Amino acid sequence: MLSRRAAFRTTLAILVSIPAIATAQQPAPTALTLGDAARLAARQSVPSLAAQLRAREAAARVTQARADLLPSVSALALQSGHTLNSATFGIDFPTPAGQKPFFDPNGEIIGPINLLDIRGRVTVPAIDFAARQRVSGSRLALKASEAEAESAGEQAAATAATAYLRAVRADAIVEARAADSLLADSLITIARDQLSAGVGVALDVTRAQSQLAGVHAQLIAARGEQSRSRLELVRAIGAPLDAPVTLASPLAAMPVSDTVPAQAEAVAVALRTRPDLVAAQRALDAARQGARAIRAERLPSLAAFGDDGGIGTSPSHLLNTYSWGIQLSVPILDGFRREGRISEQDAKSAGLELQRRELERQVAVEVRSALLDLATARDQVAAARERLRLAQQEYTQAQDRFRAGVAGNGDVVTASLALNGARNLVIDALASYQSARVELARAQGTATTLP
Repeated sequence: MLSRRAAFRTTLAILVSIPAIATAQQPAPTALTLGDAARLAARQSVPSLAAQLRAREAAARVTQARADLLPSVSALALQSGHTLNSATFGIDFPTPAGQKPFFDPNGEIIGPINLLDIRGRVTVPAIDFAARQRVSGSRLALKASEAEAESAGEQAAATAATAYLRAVRADAIVEARAADSLLADSLITIARDQLSAGVGVALDVTRAQSQLAGVHAQLIAARGEQSRSRLELVRAIGAPLDAPVTLASPLAAMPVSDTVPAQAEAVAVALRTRPDLVAAQRALDAARQGARAIRAERLPSLAAFGDDGGIGTSPSHLLNTYSWGIQLSVPILDGFRREGRISEQDAKSAGLELQRRELERQVAVEVRSALLDLATARDQVAAARERLRLAQQEYTQAQDRFRAGVAGNGDVVTASLALNGARNLVIDALASYQSARVELARAQGTATTLP
């Protein structure tokens, strides 16, 4: 009898200490709070890194657009050889009567003519209104991409925070099932002691053993869920899958506020700080700037150019030649292509404006829903804690009656099941409250500022 109890307690200790045993074989784990996990994900998760790369692409497009306003310098070295057919000139070279024609009337090959041409060319844009507008548009597009990268970071932070809450909830479930196991083990001890004293029945022992087996199975399942949730958390923060982490913010230690933020203030914060809203507005600004750039193509442009170099039949005999000029280009008619492009850009801007307005409505709905969930979860936490207090009291009273021998352990088993459920209710209520906090932070665009 004692050996069975000792074996159970040994098994329970092994199950509860599995993380400590695994951690002892690995490097020192990193302790993470909820906010730490959110900020790590915003910085190094795959979606966030991909969005940052897209912002880098937009920055490169700014450099490309700005090149239209800067001087360009090129160098040329050309070695060429060619022949000509005199008949292709199309010009008759008359000669005095009796003299041989200058060229064969039927055509003749002239050459080969070998030339070496080495020169440099410089082009300097002086006035180009369309290019300036395109540069402005690319800069606005860059700002939109940067806001999108920030939005992706916020989404990654909210995802990691949710994964963190699943992990701490799993830890809390394991702790609750461990406590239930200790209660079930003590119930077996009482039942066996009473049976040995002749004041109990074997049925009480069997009930207690059945209760212990059920709680033991729940503990094993909880341990598996704990491992899975920890793996998902590591993946969400973008860390190596074998990286050891510990949770520095247990579910029971996370704050539960008695107050809920004012709705109007919370919505105003979201409309002001949500990165996806900022990105939508900047994308709209970039689209409108694109239309202005197309309209600017109707304006004249002015550029200066010049080249200088040597040309000759061999490197030892090169003669210097140059050319320079100022070019004024005045667009007149392009078949109404610009008008079509402007119409297309205006339609794109109108669509982006609709999306931005709908996104504002969506943000307001998300914030209000999060506030409702937060208020509900706060009340559920209070109710669940009261239910747990009563369940603990009920279990203590049933256990006292069983110890006194005035009742069987059926009441104790029933009370322990109620206590098990009450612990689950508290854990679920706390997890729901913290999830509502994370959802409110995501709706407001402040997930990376979670404590």
